[in-house]
Amino acid sequence: MYRKIIEPRVSETDGVRHINNTVLPVWLEAARNPIFKLFTPDDSFENWRMIILHTSIDYRSQIYFGTDVDVYTWVKRIGTSSLELYEEIHQGSILCAKGTAIYVNYNHMEKKSEPIPTRIREQLEEHLYHSEEE
Repeated sequence: MYRKIIEPRVSETDGVRHINNTVLPVWLEAARNPIFKLFTPDDSFENWRMIILHTSIDYRSQIYFGTDVDVYTWVKRIGTSSLELYEEIHQGSILCAKGTAIYVNYNHMEKKSEPIPTRIREQLEEHLYHSEEE
């Protein structure tokens, strides 16, 4: 599991005094940076590999300014060229949001997806999600 701590900003707080729902996708993407780094170690957009195919978020509880949040990211599934992430946002002991994101390893020069290299696959496997039902 990857973990990122985020300090909510005043500017992210909306008129009903909680963090606006449009902010959470940005926080989730920020927590994916270590995964992006696996595919594009130099952070170069010329060499960028990760293309998002799908994302979904279930909003469970409000998030407030003044208390840090923890963003957790797991690898839920690794395919030949794609991977699915499972993500949660917690404030204190409360699960505030959860979601998924699907990315594909994409070669911009060739204009096609490519298999995830073994060295990256092995690192991703260290962060596999295991549900409580397993």
